[in-house]
Amino acid sequence: MPNYTLNIRRYSPESGEPAHWEKFEVEMEGHRPVLDAILYARNKVDGSIGIRCSCQAAICGSCGVRINGNPALACNTLLRDAVATAEDGITIDIEPMGNMPVIKDLIVDMDAVHWKKVQRVVPWLIPAGEPPEREYVVPHEAMVDVTQTMACIHCGVCVSDCLSMEADPDFVGPAASAKAYRFVGDPRDAATKDRLVHLAEDPSGIYDCTHCFKCVEVCPKGVAPMNQIMRLRRRATGDFQIKDRNNGYRHEKAFVNIIEKWGTLHEAKLLPDSYGEGLLGKLNPEAQKNLIGSAPTAIRGVLSGKVAPIKVLHHHKLPDQKKVKDIYEKIHGRDERIELNLYIVGEDADALEESAAVAVTEEGTS
Repeated sequence: MPNYTLNIRRYSPESGEPAHWEKFEVEMEGHRPVLDAILYARNKVDGSIGIRCSCQAAICGSCGVRINGNPALACNTLLRDAVATAEDGITIDIEPMGNMPVIKDLIVDMDAVHWKKVQRVVPWLIPAGEPPEREYVVPHEAMVDVTQTMACIHCGVCVSDCLSMEADPDFVGPAASAKAYRFVGDPRDAATKDRLVHLAEDPSGIYDCTHCFKCVEVCPKGVAPMNQIMRLRRRATGDFQIKDRNNGYRHEKAFVNIIEKWGTLHEAKLLPDSYGEGLLGKLNPEAQKNLIGSAPTAIRGVLSGKVAPIKVLHHHKLPDQKKVKDIYEKIHGRDERIELNLYIVGEDADALEESAAVAVTEEGTS
């Protein structure tokens, strides 16, 4: 039977000692989960090891930890897989999740961060008027739209690995944002616009996400929180045209317009266009204030070579820019925005790309 070495990060606040690492030898089959090994060490070697767990079936989300530096559910990670990612190929490092205070050993304070952020998005349905005499009747496609966010088990794994939260602890976070879309996408909710205005106006709201994809990579349930943040943005900008004080609406519009016109990003125009639309918009006192405040960023861009002075005045268009415009015209010509939920459709991404390419080719030859 294989022998595994667990290197557990220990911390006991009542001892007054700093956190330290402690190794435990565990004899167990490789197909057993890491959680079983931790519980074995606690039951057989040191009963003071702190670990939170419940269902042991990747349903309750209680046993979130970091294994070899990556957040995961201990009950959902096999020993043989964990040792394969170990730095030395032998020792499995296990430590508490990040971005949350540690209570003891592998137990973090979910109330202080995760649940507090979930409360910020008002995580319950706000119906319009009196409830019906019987049940609500909701279109099937409407519930399909929110099924992915409903799969969240609030394990906090995405919160642990969120780079935006490391830079800004006030960021609403991936889990809370996914919960917000659960109700924004629900046709029974009467506070859709209010929710979006709150998230768009909040300096640490949906525009604070830096698109690092970490929450998408580590989520054990495929909720893809970053995707839900992008959907919240599309609802706020595309459906409600919420012109927020964070310039999220104007930044998106500037980005889209620049690509439509040139095909590539015009860095010199993106910043001023994000603060004000057209000449009059840029003369607005608030836009002027933002532009002056961004002067150091612009100077650094020039000094680093990211923005060349000659390109400020003249930006080359793509040779096939007409094809880019054709794509824009086709999308703008649609009556409604179509979003494919791969979580529900269950199609392979490669197959979807292939079928889409065939459709484009057939349309071009017809």
